[in-house]
Amino acid sequence: MKLCNLAIDRSLTVLIVLFTIVVVGSYAYVVLPRESNPEVVIPFISILVTYEGVSPEDMETLVTIPIERQLTGIADVREISSTSQEGASSIAIEFEAGTDIDNALQRVRDKVDFAKSDLPEEADDPIISELDISALPIMIVALTGDVGLAALSRFAENLQDEIEAVRGVLEVNIVGDTEREIEIEADPERIAAYGVPFSDLIRAARMENVNVPGGVLELGDASYLMRVPGEFRTPAELEGLVVKQGERGLVYLRDLADVRDTFKEATTYSRVDGRPAVTLTVAKRAGANVITIAQHVHAILEVARSRAPAGVDIVVTTDESEFVRDVVVELESGILTGLILVLVVVLLFMGLSNAVFVALAIPVSMLMTFSVLYFTGVTLNMVVLFSLILALGMLVDNGIVVVENIYRHAQQGKTRTQAAKDGAAEVALPVTAATLTTMAAFFPLFFWPGIWGSFMFYLPMTLTLVLGASLFVALVVNPALASMFMRIHPKSVEAERHRFLHAYGRVVRLALRWRAVTITVAITALAVIQYIYAAGATVEFTPSVEPPRAYIDIEAPQGTNLAASDALVRQVEARLEPYREHIDYVITNVGSRGIQFFGSGGGTTTHISRITLDFPKLEEAAVMPSVIIASLREDLRDIAGAEIRIDSLDMGPPSGAAINVEISGDDFGVLAGLAADVRAAVRDVPGLVDLHDDYDRGRPEVRVR
Repeated sequence: MKLCNLAIDRSLTVLIVLFTIVVVGSYAYVVLPRESNPEVVIPFISILVTYEGVSPEDMETLVTIPIERQLTGIADVREISSTSQEGASSIAIEFEAGTDIDNALQRVRDKVDFAKSDLPEEADDPIISELDISALPIMIVALTGDVGLAALSRFAENLQDEIEAVRGVLEVNIVGDTEREIEIEADPERIAAYGVPFSDLIRAARMENVNVPGGVLELGDASYLMRVPGEFRTPAELEGLVVKQGERGLVYLRDLADVRDTFKEATTYSRVDGRPAVTLTVAKRAGANVITIAQHVHAILEVARSRAPAGVDIVVTTDESEFVRDVVVELESGILTGLILVLVVVLLFMGLSNAVFVALAIPVSMLMTFSVLYFTGVTLNMVVLFSLILALGMLVDNGIVVVENIYRHAQQGKTRTQAAKDGAAEVALPVTAATLTTMAAFFPLFFWPGIWGSFMFYLPMTLTLVLGASLFVALVVNPALASMFMRIHPKSVEAERHRFLHAYGRVVRLALRWRAVTITVAITALAVIQYIYAAGATVEFTPSVEPPRAYIDIEAPQGTNLAASDALVRQVEARLEPYREHIDYVITNVGSRGIQFFGSGGGTTTHISRITLDFPKLEEAAVMPSVIIASLREDLRDIAGAEIRIDSLDMGPPSGAAINVEISGDDFGVLAGLAADVRAAVRDVPGLVDLHDDYDRGRPEVRVR
């Protein structure tokens, strides 16, 4: 084959190319960004509109329907779904896979702008956002302690500034902090006695708290800016605000109301292991190295722990870099183990020098793949790393065939150069065909549609790269090196090789002598395996693995206040005590489901709570997470007053519930009844857990007619 002959004749050039591959590939491996999920564009856009104090029915009529009417004409839309709840309307738009999300986002903005004229003036402006996986938090840091939310919030703000200065960090958000509020509590009796309308009190407080620009003042040779600073700096300044000037003198704000420097009323409670908490979420920039960022953040937290107020603890409840680091370590361990095993096995039959030729296929193929990934901007994510581990066992096949055939020709007395040319040319086409057929097996994955297709695209891409690199090593590198360094085995190794071939030959001759028996045994084994699979196998879209995290969602009836929800949550926390030694952290969010991102926020959710269970690593776990989750389902079954569901964290892109039944119609009252009928019908299906419907019955209301 011409390519093999060219490599053998230019063996020095091949050595230079090999050296270049090692240098460039090693550099690429070091600098390639590590992350958990590939940077996949999810074709979802959400629209969130908040309108405080409005019932779900009115939210649908006043907000959701006018926006949906404008959205119906957008091209490439696969589905539009909406949720109207008290005080909030959330609309999710799913586009076809491959849609230019930036262009789609602009089209949605234009349509929503048209709909604004039909929305109530009191409603907040619509918030339009796209689902960006790369912007999801890579770390979640909780500040816990009994020093009060105000102290925790101040400390969190200082940490926020330090972490945001780390290179590669996109943003750091604070969740669960308390916000300072200057409260003016008016006395109705005093307002009536002074004859001051309540609207005047509000107007005075609002209009006086401003900075007024005064233009430019020319004085002699100088020019000055004029400004009248009027913003209040202390609550005492508010007390001296003149509300009314009459015949009897001035009426001050302190005459009508009490001014207090306080904090906003809590709408959620957050706890970590039972202690009040404020949480920081760290998101990275696209293409940034999650491991490097995590190392810098941990260094900042170590310093922060030494200067934290007494009673304040800093715990990292989520660190994505640990998972990525584990997978990278597995890849490095797999490469090293593969090299050793290949050297040992091939050494027994082909000698040390030939074993080295074959074993080179693993690191060289990997380094070539790293180089291509680096220059194409692909990160070392979970799918790429899995693909590289999957390919480890395939990399040496081509090299074994080529090197073995070259060695056979060398045993016939040919020179190294001639043996390399004849041996490589003889098997070049079969080796190429074998590699292409392996690639062809993964080729259909390039056409996998939808979000999962975008997510899994990196598997066939990586396998194609690494198998192509192994073919290059087999047809170019191995013949060139064999022509320069191949040695003939000593007789002891050759004798061992012949003993193995002789034993294998006896097995083959026996199978050929009893052809009918051999075929019958093979067919019987195939039938037995198929029967066992059909009888006991379960069919799932993604494999069930031990989850690193589980969620307990507690949903009380609409209208349940924060204190009542907290009482229910504390009942659940009490049931968790027997399992605490098998759980790293118990993260509680009362009045919310914790850190939400896509289409989240808005509305009154004091009846909704979530407890997150962080499990230790599997090698440290005395009891498997799946066992704990199954036990908790039984232990929490008898808690009355709320609907409790337990779910575990799924690895991979969002997939939703295993089975989803949608009931549509014009009358929500009828839909509620049908949903109840369906739930009653399927409640006892074997294997079904966490049956739930998303019908929002609304908060109880008092109507004044």
